[in-house]
Amino acid sequence: MGNERDAPVFQRPEYFPITFRFFPQWHRESTNRFAMDAVRGDAESGLTEQRFTTHGFDHSGLDMWTGGTLAPNISFLVLPAAEASGAFHFEAAWIRFDNLLKSTWLNVKLGKHELDTPVSEKRFLTLSANGGFYYLYHFLPPSSDINSFGGIGDNQVGIEVSGHSKNSYTRYSVSVLSSTNGEPELPTNHSYDFYGHFSQAFDAPGLGMQRVGVYGYSGRSPTYYQTAGGEPIPGTGGGNRPFYRAGAYGIWYAGKFDFSTVFMHGKDNVFLATGTGADQPQLLPAGARGPSWNGGFVEAHYSYSPQLILVGRYEAIRMSQQADPSFARDFGNTTAWVAGYRWYPIMSSRAGIAWHQEYAQVQFNKLSPVTGRNLRSGSLLMGFDFDF
Repeated sequence: MGNERDAPVFQRPEYFPITFRFFPQWHRESTNRFAMDAVRGDAESGLTEQRFTTHGFDHSGLDMWTGGTLAPNISFLVLPAAEASGAFHFEAAWIRFDNLLKSTWLNVKLGKHELDTPVSEKRFLTLSANGGFYYLYHFLPPSSDINSFGGIGDNQVGIEVSGHSKNSYTRYSVSVLSSTNGEPELPTNHSYDFYGHFSQAFDAPGLGMQRVGVYGYSGRSPTYYQTAGGEPIPGTGGGNRPFYRAGAYGIWYAGKFDFSTVFMHGKDNVFLATGTGADQPQLLPAGARGPSWNGGFVEAHYSYSPQLILVGRYEAIRMSQQADPSFARDFGNTTAWVAGYRWYPIMSSRAGIAWHQEYAQVQFNKLSPVTGRNLRSGSLLMGFDFDF
């Protein structure tokens, strides 16, 4: 805060910086083509495709946020989280040193943290099974892709250097990350990935601040592992091959509306895309190439009031080059949309409740498990999202 009172000794003794978040809910999930035995219980009867639908009351996992300051210009965040099943992990855990050399342009963060993405996937407003993430951030080519990278939406482990102008109109961040997709104990090998982001805001007459930016992620992923008894040995990955994601975006404000427009181009190495060890190039399929794709999304919010927000999003990802030239050009193309709203009947500095409803649908071209037709899934979700 820059007021010399950031150390914990200046906080009230009864104050402890922690928040719990939970989401009891009702939801419906459906898939138009689900693989099932033609004769129930008979594995030899062959597979057929049928519509699969389930619905009922359920609950989310539990987030336990704690964060604050340790001393002037030193802050932290730790987020232990439990899945709905009870499985426990650390979603984030980092320490940050701000205003190094007395400059807003030099801040350093170390640990597991969210990348400085164009639009945060950790703080957005849709939560369903088919709408609770950005497909663009996590897309992999529809082949035997063995890339260990899960996408820029996943929290990563490493160091981030960032900075901004006094009014935050100009911002940058650069990260050096272990090539582990945020997993602990170095499960792949000893390589590193890199992420960068630059953005510039400006004032539009009659509309206020708008922001545009560019970003990119470059990494390497192993194509094979040493084995013991035929099982891969964690940390022994070899034959690293490159991949990258890069794009541009704009965030636009117009009265009670705001729009996020994000574009991304992605490319994976041919060995990653075909699941082939780089030490065995003779096993590459004939004519195999490194796949590439382009995609983007538009997300809109309408803030009717501080307590009522409407949200909608449309995503489209299109393959521009398939790993296997025999694949149809549109094989794996993805189209998704979601619409919903959040109403906050109670908001305070210590607790909040949101009544949340949304519907989401996604289509994957030619990816149904048996017939290779279009695969479509939908989610209907409602419930109380609360924290305290």
